Amino acid sequence: QQPSKTSAMITITPSPRLVLLLAFLVGTALSFAPSSLHHNRRHAAQIKSIAITTKSTTTVVLSAGGFEWEDPTSEQADPGVDNPFKNPDLLKPDDDDSVEDDEEASLKVDPARLLSPRLRGCNLYLIGMMGSGKSAVGDALARRMGTYNFLDTDVILERATGMSIPQIFEDEGEAAFRDVEAQVLDSVHAHVRCVISTGGGLPMRNQNWSKLQSGLVVFLNVEPGVIMKRIEGTDRPLLQTENPLETLTNLLEERMEKYEQADVTVEVSADMDLQMTADKCIRALHDFIDENPPAWKEAKEKALEDGLDWVS
Repeated sequence: QQPSKTSAMITITPSPRLVLLLAFLVGTALSFAPSSLHHNRRHAAQIKSIAITTKSTTTVVLSAGGFEWEDPTSEQADPGVDNPFKNPDLLKPDDDDSVEDDEEASLKVDPARLLSPRLRGCNLYLIGMMGSGKSAVGDALARRMGTYNFLDTDVILERATGMSIPQIFEDEGEAAFRDVEAQVLDSVHAHVRCVISTGGGLPMRNQNWSKLQSGLVVFLNVEPGVIMKRIEGTDRPLLQTENPLETLTNLLEERMEKYEQADVTVEVSADMDLQMTADKCIRALHDFIDENPPAWKEAKEKALEDGLDWVS
């Protein structure tokens, strides 16, 4: 099984104080290797068994008002994939052959595989406190989705500067770290088909938050007590205080107003493992897409309700 984690190749020679802030402004190059789809082969037979077929389509370019445009309702633009949790044909019934409770029934295909076409290239940004599982969950999501790459802004930052995050905090200070963190986001947010794990404080800057709006934002909400157990023994610069738990709790309270503005909030309890958390994210994203359809879909439904012909 090959990881879908994208390697971000950035070379920066650290220089004395504050030059670090300019690291991404000149000569930065990100190399995004395509995700390997080798690990998706095990799902191929499942997909065939439920007769999901892909038709060969061509882009239809239409002329309107002197401009060329692609029809958003074409088969290529709209893959026609619906929420698998609401599709009885995709449910694998339990022993009693009942599919009334879709929370209990399993699926014939990984719903993450059907999430990719519904997102249509839109990035996923995971936000939340340190230790909330953004990196692990993000990597798991990208692997299961198959056509998405995984990026971790903290890992990219450390590779780019040749310094660990605790080192940057110690040598340059938090303000310098936040400036470079913002430059990392500038570099990655323009790319598509990525699951991106962000630093806990990254969304707090308005300039960063506006860039996150180019995709879907998922907030992993974990209680401070659970986080403290997860990060025990690690070196977290912001928690080098007499009472780390109190510091973490206060930090979460400061950030919660921004975190709660995420498109999707996933409550993560102490008894949830990585698989369960990823499953919950996938279900929440499918439901969010249902609740927030593209404007053209709403217009089409309204036209059909009014008995009008929908011209495509």
